[in-house]
Amino acid sequence: PDVDAAGARLERALARLEKKAAALKARSAPVEDDLFAPRAAPADTARIAELETAAREASAALGRAADEVRALLDAED
Repeated sequence: PDVDAAGARLERALARLEKKAAALKARSAPVEDDLFAPRAAPADTARIAELETAAREASAALGRAADEVRALLDAED
């Protein structure tokens, strides 16, 4: 049914979001003891923190939505 398709779309969206958030986090965290690692400007650091927060919030929202879809699917069985 349509609920199955919606659940699958939510799962794919959540996986993509988690992958993007992990990639952003990996790029934004220079190694502390690397003298030659580029350092982010303060404005960039603040923006990175905002993006990470937004990604966590979006991921949590998608997770809750996926849980609701799963509950609906389980109720149909």
